[in-house]
Amino acid sequence: MDSKQHWERIYTIKTPDSVSWFQEHADQSLRLIHNTRLGKDAAIIDVGGGASRLADDLAAEGYTDLTVLDLSSAALVVAKQRLGKHADDVHWMEGDITRAEFPVHRFDIWHDRAVFHFLTDPADRHAYVERVMRAVRPGGHVIVATFAEDGPDKCSGLPVMRYQPETLHAEFGDAFLLVEHEKEAHHTPSGTIQQFVYCYCRKVHS
Repeated sequence: MDSKQHWERIYTIKTPDSVSWFQEHADQSLRLIHNTRLGKDAAIIDVGGGASRLADDLAAEGYTDLTVLDLSSAALVVAKQRLGKHADDVHWMEGDITRAEFPVHRFDIWHDRAVFHFLTDPADRHAYVERVMRAVRPGGHVIVATFAEDGPDKCSGLPVMRYQPETLHAEFGDAFLLVEHEKEAHHTPSGTIQQFVYCYCRKVHS
C-alpha cells in the first residue's frame, strides 16, 4: 500500500475527530500565525491540512488567501463539506508535498503540523525543503510542528522522525532563521498524550 492509499484508507474508516492528531482548534498554530503580525491578506498554505480545522478558524478570523494541501482526497472532501459555502474561499490542492509544484514566492506563511515527521527518507525531506524554498517569499514565515524527541515513534501504523528544535531547524538550513520554538503536550481523542515540537522560522535567503 503506497502513501496515498494509506491515507485515503485512514480518512475512509475513521471520522476526522477520531484520528490521533485531531484538534478542535489549532490554538498553538493560530498563535504562531498571529505572531507573524501579517495582515489578513497574507497568503497562507496549510500543508497536510486535510480535515484539520485550522482553515476554518483562519477563515472565521477574516484571512482571505488560504490554501490547503493534502495527499488524501477523502480528507479534503471532509473539510469542504464542513466549511459548506465557505469552502469556495479556500484553494484546495490534492497532492504529495514532495512532488507538488508551486508558483515562485507564492506564500507569506507556510504551516505544517504533523506532515514533516512522516518523511523518513532524507531525499523526501530534501524535496520538501526545496518546495519551501521555492514557494515562500523572502522574509516569509515557516511554521512546522513534528513529534518531539520524547514523542511517539509511530503514527497511524507508519514510522516517524522525532526532533528537537535544533535538529528540526537543521533540516531546513541557514536559509531559515529560527525565531522561536516550543513544545506541545497534545491530548489525543483516545486520551493519550503526544509530545510535539513547533519551530517558527523566517526565510532569510531566497
